[in-house]
Amino acid sequence: MGVSGSGKTSLLRLVAGLARPDAGRISLGDEVWFDATRGIRVRPEDRRVGYVPQDYALFPHLNVAGNVRFAARRPRPDLLEAMGITALAEAFPGELSGGERQRVAIARALAREPRVLLLDEPFGALDVTTRRRVRTELGDLLTDLRLPVLFVTHAFDDANALAERCVVLDGGQVVQLAPPAEVRRNPASAAVAELAGARLVSGHAVPEGEGAAVEIAGGGRLRSSARRSGPVQVAIYPWELRVVATDGASLVDRVVEVRDEGGALAVRTTRFVVEVPAGGAGVPAMPGDEVGIAADPETVRLFAMPSHPAVS
Repeated sequence: MGVSGSGKTSLLRLVAGLARPDAGRISLGDEVWFDATRGIRVRPEDRRVGYVPQDYALFPHLNVAGNVRFAARRPRPDLLEAMGITALAEAFPGELSGGERQRVAIARALAREPRVLLLDEPFGALDVTTRRRVRTELGDLLTDLRLPVLFVTHAFDDANALAERCVVLDGGQVVQLAPPAEVRRNPASAAVAELAGARLVSGHAVPEGEGAAVEIAGGGRLRSSARRSGPVQVAIYPWELRVVATDGASLVDRVVEVRDEGGALAVRTTRFVVEVPAGGAGVPAMPGDEVGIAADPETVRLFAMPSHPAVS
């Protein structure tokens, strides 16, 4: 997982043998595919890798059965049945939906009988509704396959739904390796927190008790259980914030938008987004209203500003 340009696709290409690293070692179990020190470099065609690129790369002149047969070098009606695309065997890629093309691409990748499956942003071309449905279907499929899978995404919701472990990349470097829930709960940096859905604002922390009081840019104050001092980045998830009355609130902001997101209301203020469960007390505010913003200290995560190391 990572933002565009963080090195996700490059990592898949290295594993597939489509790019050559300057140094290091790549292996799967007891098979060594690359070792710079020992001079080992196994050709891509000799690596048992199933690779599904972002655009699926289906051959437009071949029908579904032909695309899968091309990789297997023989008919594979069993794969068509396993992927639920038997009825599409004679259809061509241009006649398929995004979810159907994805299934064909995965069937073609599995036709090579791989030991590892590489999926590069497989939901990138899908609309939001289709994405959710296909993600659920893919999760069921991957469970049945019992194959190790490297799944590339920039969307934390995808990682949270599908991954056992999450490798967060930033500038070609691994910045965190943990289960998705741990990445969200204890992000390694402000950038990781933002990737996991947090809102970032700047502030200035002053040690207070066991934690810190944080003056938020634009006015107002929040307390954090983290003990920091000096300029900080404040990361808060929308579902960990509360809309409260302005009387006595230490942080007040103006509502810009209230949006129904199905099961929750997203209250966007000038600096924050607050997620409020729908069906409770109703809409907590209207655009233009001033509201108080509150959060429990343990949910107010603080990170050092770039070039401003935090003092513990």
